[in-house]
Amino acid sequence: MATLFNVEKMMCGGCEANVKKVLSDVAEVESVEVDLEAKTVSVEGDIDATEIAKVITDAGYPATPA
Repeated sequence: MATLFNVEKMMCGGCEANVKKVLSDVAEVESVEVDLEAKTVSVEGDIDATEIAKVITDAGYPATPA
């Protein structure tokens, strides 16, 4: 089941790549889909939403579970 996050400050392909990179380092994450226009990230896997939001926020993109 995918978990959706609202993510601020994502504006370009570089931002998308950075978010995907930091999430690829989380073992429980199976896949990541980024919607730059909607400023959302959908994460598939057996994840803790609070932990994933912190990982994204620590990368410079304030995130909250949607």
